[in-house]
Amino acid sequence: MFVCRHTYVNIMKLPKRKWTDPPMTKSSKATASLMAMLALLSALGPFAIDMYLPAFPQMMQDLNTSAATIQLTLTTFMLGMAVGQLVIGPLSDQFGRRKPLLIGACACLVASVLCAVAPNVEFLIGMRFVQGFAGAAGVVLARAIVSDSARGVHAAKMFSIMMAVGGIAPVLSPLAGGGVIGFAGWRGAFWALAVLNLLMVIGSIFIVKESLPLERRSKGGLKELFSNTGRVLGNKRYLGFAFAFAFSMAAMFGYISASPFVYQNILGLSATAFSMVFALNALGLTVTSIVGVKLVGALGPLRMTYIGVSALVVFSAVLLAVVVVGSTPLIPTLVVIFLAISSLGFVFGNAAALASDQVKEYAGSGSAIMGALQFALAAIASPLVGLAGEGSAMPMAVVMLVAGVIALLSLLAFTRGAAVLPDAERVERELDPVSPH
Repeated sequence: MFVCRHTYVNIMKLPKRKWTDPPMTKSSKATASLMAMLALLSALGPFAIDMYLPAFPQMMQDLNTSAATIQLTLTTFMLGMAVGQLVIGPLSDQFGRRKPLLIGACACLVASVLCAVAPNVEFLIGMRFVQGFAGAAGVVLARAIVSDSARGVHAAKMFSIMMAVGGIAPVLSPLAGGGVIGFAGWRGAFWALAVLNLLMVIGSIFIVKESLPLERRSKGGLKELFSNTGRVLGNKRYLGFAFAFAFSMAAMFGYISASPFVYQNILGLSATAFSMVFALNALGLTVTSIVGVKLVGALGPLRMTYIGVSALVVFSAVLLAVVVVGSTPLIPTLVVIFLAISSLGFVFGNAAALASDQVKEYAGSGSAIMGALQFALAAIASPLVGLAGEGSAMPMAVVMLVAGVIALLSLLAFTRGAAVLPDAERVERELDPVSPH
């Protein structure tokens, strides 16, 4: 109760003056084509993770291996994604965004083709790591390019649009993968990914321009890169917003990992009904992301983040109560999960924008650390939801609640100055340093 009351007081103390975008040069304004390209880059991870999942049984037979070994192809991809972001993000602060993006896109294309023609599972596992490592360039640099190109509310809007696409991708990718696999087998899924990678290469060449000018790049080699990472980790406000983003994402991954068992084994939904409910929740997340784009100009990204994280905590607590006291009744459980997941649409784009704003001069390193933290927490949350077996929804509710509480406490502990400053112009100037005030 104290945390909720303290959070409510902090939200009410936030400035109520309408937030406006800082002046931007014509070259920094995002075009529709650039936004579409950045959204594609950010959606590569979900597509590469989910698109070939329906083919696991087929892959086991074709490659003459076990389910656990096939699962390693997913694990190594996510490991490659995490490591790749930690390497490519800081390097882009020194060498610019476009060259690492082009190299990563081309390498990811080659890796996807090699996955499609893999002669055995060992080769496939290795290429999946390379695919994840190279594909990390698109994910981490898409965020860095937004951070380079926009500030304040405008950045929050761009991040929210990217997150809306990210919410749709996990729904579309298994459906698209199922269609492709039915027509061309499991190798067809990787050929489809290769086509997406080819679009990344073409877009990186003709649409994405360099967003980090020479005078803003880091200098001094590896020592400077490590020093930049230390500066990012030493920024408390960055950590507060990055933790809010990553732990909110952990809550969503806990839901994603547990949802097949909760919806089908516990609530008794059919596979078709599960797909429809899962898609409805993703639609809710997408809608709130779009609504957040409309509201952020009036409320500001800071207030929106507090509202979203607070809603996540409240609805996750209600979900835990429904599971414990009500023995997981169908309609209340479906409604509360929908509300909890939908509230994340107010968090992801705004928290990412606020975190990036704190480390503008090290945007690549900041994006990399936030992305790696996201994947690390997702990897931890996913197995935790299965601790009580397939017949209990309590672990999912606990993981979502704990992740939400940590996200909220991170905001309260590390961003308190931003939350309670009484002067509206001072808040806007600190969160938006390029403002002419």
